[in-house]
Amino acid sequence: MNLHEYQGKGLLKSYGVAIQEGKVADTAAGAVEAAKQLNSETGTEWFVVKAQIHAGGRGKGTVTETGSHGVVLAKGLDKVEDIANGILGGHLVTAQTSATGKKVNKVLIAQDVYYPGDEEPEEYYMSVLMNRETGRNIIMYSTEGGMDIEAVAENTPHLIFKEEIDPKIGLQGFQARRIAFNLGLSGQAFKQMVKFVYSLYAAYEGIDASMFEINPVLKTSDSKIIAVDSKVSVDESALYRHKDIAEMRDTTEEDPVELEASEAGLNYVNLDGNVGCMVNGAGLAMATMDIIKLSGGEPANFLDVGGTADAERVEKAFRMILKDPNVKAILINIFGGIVRCDRVAQGVVDAYKNIGEIPVPIIVRLQGTNAEEAKQIIDASGLNVKSAVLLKEAAAKVSEVLA
Repeated sequence: MNLHEYQGKGLLKSYGVAIQEGKVADTAAGAVEAAKQLNSETGTEWFVVKAQIHAGGRGKGTVTETGSHGVVLAKGLDKVEDIANGILGGHLVTAQTSATGKKVNKVLIAQDVYYPGDEEPEEYYMSVLMNRETGRNIIMYSTEGGMDIEAVAENTPHLIFKEEIDPKIGLQGFQARRIAFNLGLSGQAFKQMVKFVYSLYAAYEGIDASMFEINPVLKTSDSKIIAVDSKVSVDESALYRHKDIAEMRDTTEEDPVELEASEAGLNYVNLDGNVGCMVNGAGLAMATMDIIKLSGGEPANFLDVGGTADAERVEKAFRMILKDPNVKAILINIFGGIVRCDRVAQGVVDAYKNIGEIPVPIIVRLQGTNAEEAKQIIDASGLNVKSAVLLKEAAAKVSEVLA
């Protein structure tokens, strides 16, 4: 589950991570009030107005209705209202959104932390995530903060460092110090970074996060180390342990079909292809997507209906797949282990009749318990459904209907 910047920063602060202070608002008048409160609490006279959407690249993004960027510096309290008006209610398009962008319902009014001082401010990149090759958490960091980390990795990979954490002993002091050293820090900034790294990793473990990304981590002109941005994803499987975090979920930021699937107990991810998939089991779903690509098609979705693929669940799955106008065919691939294939076949037939005319061809491949009986049910239904027993046979039928 993804969080907004202001939510992520709130969690980080609760674990002792120093952050760029800010207050959230959903109206221009509320933004002005937030700026006044922030001025009273921090003394800041300039304010950063940040659109709150689940996407990166907001500073370079554009609000289609007004031409405003998603992150704008207000050089005075009198500028806040107009800037907030130019962002709130508009659709922000960034490199990580669709062409229509995402509607901005809230803005974060943050303190100006790039104030003048004895030294120039410096920006760093830092993230915490799982290294799936080793099964260990890693802290990835770079001196090239404030930039697209993918571009840094491609153009200057030697500027990206990784610190792998042994789960038996956790983050060690020498590792936190090595991070500060590799970032070129010394003195007070060095000590601040060591504390920052410890607190950040404690937050990552404490909230069962799947990823933290802080870009940039800022060394201020007076050697403070703070998180200026935050991208936080929480492991949804662990939300039962964090009811307070579960309540932070912003469903307006999620794909409505994926949200509907989640509420129905289905695992669904929307993709860009032309062949809809309906499968029981995540591993089989991945294999099905591969076979679709090998047959000349592109998967339009990932959809795992689970082990109880009855008529009701199959019908819900059909309706979700058919909401995608790019779908030209549907491949149902069910392995009958716990669930009997004949029950699934009957569910397909019943669902088809309940929905009415389905405008795209359907290929059904059922293998396992009562597979032959299932094939007979499909073949005898009189519907526009093609049955298959072997996966290779199903792939051939996909190629046939797409030709």
